[in-house]
Parts: sequence; structure tokens; C-alpha cells
Amino acid sequence: MPPEYLLFLDTETTGLPGRWDLPYEAPKAAWPYVAQVAWQVYTSGGQLVKEASHYLRIPAGSMQASALAVHGLSEAFLQEHGHESAQVLQLLLSDLQRFRPRVVGYFLQLDFHVLGAGLHRAGLPNPLPELPQFCLMRAAPRPDDGTHRRYQRLAELHETLFREPMPVLHDARQDAVATARCFFELRRRGHIPPETLTGQLPLQKPVGRPHGAGGRWLLAVVAGALLLLLLGWLFYG
Repeated sequence: MPPEYLLFLDTETTGLPGRWDLPYEAPKAAWPYVAQVAWQVYTSGGQLVKEASHYLRIPAGSMQASALAVHGLSEAFLQEHGHESAQVLQLLLSDLQRFRPRVVGYFLQLDFHVLGAGLHRAGLPNPLPELPQFCLMRAAPRPDDGTHRRYQRLAELHETLFREPMPVLHDARQDAVATARCFFELRRRGHIPPETLTGQLPLQKPVGRPHGAGGRWLLAVVAGALLLLLLGWLFYG
């Protein structure tokens, strides 16, 4: 039976992961911190049930200059306007446990992992790997730039679909709103049939480098490097 609810999720972070294969219990610097998280819960029919957006306090010195240049969330601003990470993540966890939704994001892989690391640091359970998931970026139409078909940025997709720019860029709340809006419009146009919605492989927690698995570890590192290039284009491009 398909989930009755959809939860559209977005985060702003202190930077990008340097490696994607390290477990969440790796040294804290391995995974960036969540600086803002927002989510919207909809029924599968498209009715908004609940929305939330929160800033989180982060450890001193953890905000990368490149991330600050993108979203403008300084450590001073987050200290004044943010809440403790565990407090905010508990609110998200409660909604994940209450609604048991399909979790939808735009480049969901980043949100999935930074939230997984945050839940681990806070000593909270992580239900994300067990919940159905959907990455809208992977399902959205991919324009041909003359050499290959590339993924669109969320702002590009929004403007393509609605002929209007997003009001604010790199704000988790606005990105969650735009993700939901684009999802329902693409579904209305027939781009997200049920088999597409349920056909993506689920994301899983990284387990690190197993003993004697050098080849697989090297593949993971290469894949992580490619993901880092994609992220740089999507967010800093």
C-alpha cells in the first residue's frame, strides 16, 4: 500500500561532504552540520497538512566560507535565531514517525546524509533508510546542453514549469515549497507515474571501508568525487 503522505524536505548546511562513504560516527568534521531544515507534509492527493522551518545552532568554526557565500547563514545569526540541533531534529523525527511518509527532496542524497549524521550526533533514531524515498532531481526532465543531458537546478526547473523565478534562493523553506510545487506539477503533466515514484533505489547509511574491500572502497571514493562535482555545480555553479 503506498504511503498516504508525502514529506518534502530541504536543508542548508555548513558545507559539502568531503567523502560520502564514511559512516556517520566518523570524526565530526567528516559530515557537515545542518544549519536550516524545512519540511512540508502533504496528503498524496496534494493537500498541505503541516509545514515547519527551523534554524539550528552549529559548532563554532564549522561554517565553511563557500557555504556562507551561498546561503548567508552566519554563525552569529544561527546562534541568535537558531535552536539546539537535537531539539529541531526531534521535531522532524516526530513527524517522520507520525506520518510515515514518502520523503521527497531535490538531490535528496545530500539531505538524507546530513540529517542522518545529525540524528546520529544527537543520539536520535534515524528512520530515513526505512521510509520510502523519491529524489525529484533524478526524475525531472533533463535538458540537452549540446553535449549531454544534465540535471536541472531546482530554480531552473521551477522557472521552466511556471515561467516565474523562485522568490528566494538557497533557503530551506523556499526550496521545500518549490520542490513540492514542482513535484505536483510534474505529476499533473504525467512525468511522475506510479512506477517512477516507486522505482528509485532507496538510499542507505554509509558503512565506511570494510576490511579487504579496497576495490569497492575505491569505487565509493570515485562515486563520491563525482557527487561532489555535481553538488558544486548545483549549489555553487
